[in-house]
Amino acid sequence: MDRVLPNSAANGSADYVARRAWIAEYFDRTASVAWAQLTSDAPVSAVRRSVRAARDRMRTTLASWLPADLTGRRILDAGCGTGALAIDLAARGAQVVAIDLAPSLVQLAEERTPAELRERIEFRAGDMFDASLGMFDHVVAMDSIIHYRAPEMLSVVDGFRARATRSVLFTVVPRTPVLMVLHTLGRAFPRGERAPAIEPISKSVLARGVKVFEADGWHLQQTLRISGGFYISQAVELRHAETAQ
Repeated sequence: MDRVLPNSAANGSADYVARRAWIAEYFDRTASVAWAQLTSDAPVSAVRRSVRAARDRMRTTLASWLPADLTGRRILDAGCGTGALAIDLAARGAQVVAIDLAPSLVQLAEERTPAELRERIEFRAGDMFDASLGMFDHVVAMDSIIHYRAPEMLSVVDGFRARATRSVLFTVVPRTPVLMVLHTLGRAFPRGERAPAIEPISKSVLARGVKVFEADGWHLQQTLRISGGFYISQAVELRHAETAQ
């Protein structure tokens, strides 16, 4: 049975550290070229086009849950990938710290940033829980914690709450019957070059985690599921009860 909020994975549990190292290796080396292509306008297969379109909808959704004018707001883009979300938020006036475990993706994100926005985005390669990053108005983590098991995933979200004063936006992969069949088949036929496993989370486990967060003054503001092709993801917004958006 899944436990909600164990000892903080964000503070360096063995499971969290091992999974983080695996994710960093995969996205920095094995998948960097494919990821650069997927997040560009380069021609891709029909399946990848559907994933690209769904990811674009997810990015637009998360961005729409933040104020239109972000002037004066400081935002952490945790797991920034190739920088599309960070660029969108900076264009609306935010000061963004965009961090990712994969240096190759961070470099590409910097290269894709328009010159007029470069002063508004601080790109970093490293751990999103580096204490030197400081506090933020908002933390956004799009498809960046989906490779952690439920206990570590919820603990990471808990760590985000400790760094945010207004809201935390993140995505999870919902546990559905079809997805669990695919997930099981993937585990049954492992390949050396496969991506780090995506870890679906059940609605009940997520709800229990949110319930714990509510005791500290945070509440579930909204949630939305987006799917396309092989992409399925659930957007979640947690908002601090004492602050306006």
